[in-house]
Amino acid sequence: MAGYIPMQQTNPPLESSRSTTEPRLVRFFLIAIVIVFLSLFLVLPLIAIFVKAFDKGIDVYFASIRHPDALAAIKLTLIVALIIVPLNAIFGIAAAWLVSKFDFKGKNILITIIDLPFAVSPVIAGLVFVLLFGTHGFLGPWLFEHDIKIIFAVPGIVLATLFVTLPFVARELIPLMQAQGSAEEEASFTLGANGWKTFLFVTLPKIKWGLLYGVILCNARSIGEFGAVSVVSGHIRGLTNTMPLHIEILYNEYQFSAAFAVASLMSILAIVTLVVKNFIEWKTKTNK
Repeated sequence: MAGYIPMQQTNPPLESSRSTTEPRLVRFFLIAIVIVFLSLFLVLPLIAIFVKAFDKGIDVYFASIRHPDALAAIKLTLIVALIIVPLNAIFGIAAAWLVSKFDFKGKNILITIIDLPFAVSPVIAGLVFVLLFGTHGFLGPWLFEHDIKIIFAVPGIVLATLFVTLPFVARELIPLMQAQGSAEEEASFTLGANGWKTFLFVTLPKIKWGLLYGVILCNARSIGEFGAVSVVSGHIRGLTNTMPLHIEILYNEYQFSAAFAVASLMSILAIVTLVVKNFIEWKTKTNK
């Protein structure tokens, strides 16, 4: 028949299920490896923390938690998190909006700078702040003359923690907002809505779960940060010790029960964070 082009016959993949279905022995072996690995390197250490924390009884446990230095470390850790998380949320939203909604020269450079804390060691980040704000640093003499304390004080801890947590919210929102595009925002502007209304009623509902996910990660990192904070804090008991630094001091002084008691609090915070993180991941998948 003129003009008839026969369709090529393609054989269906008879063995396609083999790529997703493994023999029972292989599945059992893989599952066993995962369970053994998680048990040795995650579950058992976590159990050991709580066992050691209550090793000398519940009275010693609560006495270690209620110790003035421990309470000061817990308070400082929470204060730093309360400062860091909102700042990172604001920066992350602004950076994601800028990168995803506008084209400009230097966009790739900006994204690289946002990712810089992932590549720089936290200890190096702490040393940079010491070189900038320390007594013999670039701005140190001026700060000393005006009695402004940054290094070995709370502002230095906040700055160091802010640096290491800077990318978390932004890196969650940038690919999300790029995938969503800007058609709905443009329609909102066309209908007469201003920037704030467009953000609150159009953009924010679409990114809320990604924003919460980034906030959770940022909060977890700010609570557990050790390297950068250790450099800038000065390890002053009751003043500049966060929970990780307080645990290190107690452990070095052979106060093992007290160290593990405070560590158990951080473990509980980590478990709660993990539960919230999984819930947000589930909500994100169900809303797609």
